[in-house]
Amino acid sequence: MITAKASADSAVPSVHGTAVAAGVPEREEPEWPWKDAPIRALVQRIHQLQAERAQAFRRLEEGHLQYLRSGPPYDFPRYRSTVHEVTQAFAAASREVLAVEAELSGPRGQPLLASHVRSLQQLEQTRLATVALLQLMGTPELTGQEDTLETHQLKMKVIKTMEAISEVLQDLRFDAESAE
Repeated sequence: MITAKASADSAVPSVHGTAVAAGVPEREEPEWPWKDAPIRALVQRIHQLQAERAQAFRRLEEGHLQYLRSGPPYDFPRYRSTVHEVTQAFAAASREVLAVEAELSGPRGQPLLASHVRSLQQLEQTRLATVALLQLMGTPELTGQEDTLETHQLKMKVIKTMEAISEVLQDLRFDAESAE
């Protein structure tokens, strides 16, 4: 999972003056560590972020299984805490992925690589939304109303999305090698 230090180290600078306009004192953001890194390093970072996302998905799945095993009565506060932690990890990873995409599409002039990163981000959003829906459908409150066909279709959507993510990562790696 993404640590607080890693999240702080990879913070994307805020737009100057936004905090002041909101009445909050603006704090100095650290410079993004990947600004002058070679494209190869940016691609490696994307792969690291994907590994962190995979770990967050495992934690989400484990948390959901613990929730289902906890009751009745069910330990919802613990599950809610897990979801909160995982949400923070996904948000931090997404901020950094978007920063890499902006770096590739802007200063680096690599629109093809940027489009791969954008596709990856969209696929991860689809995957997360689908997994969340599957978990919601698997909650004890809705188990009696379970639609096995819809559940199967959603599971297949997750699998196909994961396959598409793997393909985009391969394309990103290949095209990055060609770009250098």
